[in-house]
Amino acid sequence: MKIGIIGFGAMGKTHLYSVKNIPFFFNTNIKAEVKWICTRNIDKAREAAQRYDVPFYTNNEDDVINDDEVDIIDICTPNNCHFETAKKAILAGKHVYCEKPVGTEEYEAEMLDTLAHDNKVYAQVVFNNRFLAPVMRAKELIEEGYLGRILSFSFKYQHSSALDINKNAGWKQNKDICGGGVLFDLGSHVIDLVLYLIDSKFKTVFGKEQIAFPKRKGIDGKEWETNADEAFYILATLENGAHGMIEVSKIVTGSNDDLTFEIHGEEGSLRFNLMDPNFLEVYKANSFDDTLGAYKGYTRIECVNRYPSPGGVFPSVKAPVGWLRGHIGSYFNFLDSINKNIAPEPSLKQAANVHSVMRMAYLSSELGKEVMI
Repeated sequence: MKIGIIGFGAMGKTHLYSVKNIPFFFNTNIKAEVKWICTRNIDKAREAAQRYDVPFYTNNEDDVINDDEVDIIDICTPNNCHFETAKKAILAGKHVYCEKPVGTEEYEAEMLDTLAHDNKVYAQVVFNNRFLAPVMRAKELIEEGYLGRILSFSFKYQHSSALDINKNAGWKQNKDICGGGVLFDLGSHVIDLVLYLIDSKFKTVFGKEQIAFPKRKGIDGKEWETNADEAFYILATLENGAHGMIEVSKIVTGSNDDLTFEIHGEEGSLRFNLMDPNFLEVYKANSFDDTLGAYKGYTRIECVNRYPSPGGVFPSVKAPVGWLRGHIGSYFNFLDSINKNIAPEPSLKQAANVHSVMRMAYLSSELGKEVMI
């Protein structure tokens, strides 16, 4: 399958990385490659194509959509561009992989869904948090009835990215481009997780938006009147009777990419924190108890890289999330040192020192006493 990526900011790079690495993480014979990179700045498109070994580049999305060899259009542009690009792609007979939200209006997603069905193509929206191992395990437990009847929930997604008013606003902070503010950006992820995990539609919502900084620097660096929510709070009721709260914010000091959720049922609870992504915490109400607590309390399930087949074959089902990042950094350090004509570290001399310590440790064990190194 040949793919054309339209829009090449952070998400475009992320999607390209994902395509290139699928053969490592999944035991599959699926073959896919990115043929095109399209972004509005032709110099940026050229540089990206050369850096990431992509054959073609352009600043005109029609070049990509009209290429008969392209099977999939991957849309990573600002929200207000999604609908028209997806519509053209579907009408051209291409499958569509689109960043969230699909558009700025509800009818746009509904129309595209109908168009995709009529034109016999497939489309997927990038709600990527569904595919985290702990989230998949949480879904499994809920479907097994581990929680019993769900009573309440709390979902939060917190960033600190809108606290600096001297930093130029990005397009995700401009309602005219994004269609909304943090509710459209982080909130769409959270709402999808509520619907996915609890498997019940929303019945009622009571929302409250917050703009903490009415004046800030705009995209062009000039003073600008903030027109999109910087935080949003929702009190919700679901059709299954569960009550809960949703908080999404880009004005939480000290946060990074803090996605957390708790779901509470009659028979158990579970909770997750994206900043501690190797574990899902679960609680069972009927755990054995006595005066000292016995087995009461939350249990941490080690999800790490345990994915259902054909996934989980690499790097290992026991490898923690982020383990590969160290290997990528190590290899880059080696190549970068060669490029700069400097001796890389860890060096062979340092490796010899490590070996010396191991050798003497063996000797100590053999002699049954302390030895000098």
